[in-house]
Amino acid sequence: MKLSEIFENAPDIEVSGLYTDSRSVKPDGMFFCLDGIMTNGHKFIKQAVKKGAKTIVHTEDIKTLIDDVVYIKVENVDTTLNEVINKFYDYPSENLLVFGVTGTNGKSTVTNIIKDIYDHFAPCGYVGTISIEYKNVKLQPNLTTPDAIYLNRTLREMVDADVKAVALEVSSHGLEQHRVDAIDFDVAVFTNFTYDHLDFHGTIENYFQAKSKLFRNLKRSGVSVLNIDDPKYIELFDLCKGKVVSYGIHHESDYLAKDLHLSMKESSFTLVYHEKEYAVTTNLVAEYNIYNLLAAIAAIVESGIEIEEVLKYVNTIDQIEGRLEIIDEGQPFNVIVDFAHTPDGLEKIFQFAKKITPSDASIISVFGSAGRRDVDKRKVFGEVASKYCDTIILTEDDPRDEDPRQIADQIKSGIHGISRSVYIEDRYGAIRQAIEQANPNDTVLILGKGDEVFMYREEGRAPWIGDHNAAKEIIRRYYLGSRID
Repeated sequence: MKLSEIFENAPDIEVSGLYTDSRSVKPDGMFFCLDGIMTNGHKFIKQAVKKGAKTIVHTEDIKTLIDDVVYIKVENVDTTLNEVINKFYDYPSENLLVFGVTGTNGKSTVTNIIKDIYDHFAPCGYVGTISIEYKNVKLQPNLTTPDAIYLNRTLREMVDADVKAVALEVSSHGLEQHRVDAIDFDVAVFTNFTYDHLDFHGTIENYFQAKSKLFRNLKRSGVSVLNIDDPKYIELFDLCKGKVVSYGIHHESDYLAKDLHLSMKESSFTLVYHEKEYAVTTNLVAEYNIYNLLAAIAAIVESGIEIEEVLKYVNTIDQIEGRLEIIDEGQPFNVIVDFAHTPDGLEKIFQFAKKITPSDASIISVFGSAGRRDVDKRKVFGEVASKYCDTIILTEDDPRDEDPRQIADQIKSGIHGISRSVYIEDRYGAIRQAIEQANPNDTVLILGKGDEVFMYREEGRAPWIGDHNAAKEIIRRYYLGSRID
């Protein structure tokens, strides 16, 4: 694309790509000097030019200008970046039905359910914590909500591949850092709001204000899908500009689930929609997954697909790796892997474990807390776990440059009234300990990392087998293997 097609009165030179990281710049690229959290892009102009940048978009005055480089001074680089992105990639989100899902917990599950069901009607993509997927393409993401350039380039690739819809996980970081400002959302979904990410946002109110941007900025023709059982429902409802629909279990709503029956293998309930009742059976388990399913059903129906058609596919939803993933290798006890890493997320999975575990059996949990993230929630983790668990095994969980033992001690400070808690730093060893000590009918919960196959350590991102893979291997090799011998 020519620079003159992007900016009025600009030279008629070729722009090969858009960049915010000077290390990634390619010849004839356009470099945007973003003022980020850690550093200021204006400091890297020379590096960007050395790599081949021919256009620099900036806000600060530049003392030394380099020949044959075009400098474009703007009022706000973030705003300009998102405007340029849409021009450069030819408005990709306007050519897709875009579902945006935000909330503290449930984003990955809701977006994956939307993709799974919508794929039965037309090709649907997914972008989020687990992966980037469309048709036969599956890529590893670097962030829940990728940076604006990468995200829109990916959406353009989806459009070119004849994808018709996409479900996006929209994080509070992504909203605060303008990563989705160029996205034309059609349906915005709110899952829930609880304590998280205060290391980034500072206060719980700042965190909520970041989340609410998805709904405040939604076009009037868009639809907001809100969880009526969440305390933030009214506040969000009041700021929405267009159509709002609600879903819930405990309050009257547009999509209401009642008469829930939950088991380890499936769930059933009555869905009330437009005063008509539908008997629903799904392979999803746990009450919080009923919320996730309701959110997905509402989003898809509001996009224009009849509810009777949607409900045909709710009992064959693919297992989402690392999200309430039931590990069954033939062992006589329950093993569940889940990504839960907030106090509310832990409590919900503990409550489910309590329901499925006989009163004379035990709940054994394995978890830690990430280094350099939300120190204050560590004690709360201990308090929540000790309400439900008979044994707590504390271990490493992305320690970064913190001492995992000190993190465990902070969690342990909240543990009370429990018969046993131990610390095993090696995560594989901790999972092995939990599985080897489990008795028939017990429930083993492995929490925090889900399907992630990496561990953040002091030296950076290191390989990790993944909780789900570790559990399967340990059951086969050490639990079942020892009994065969």
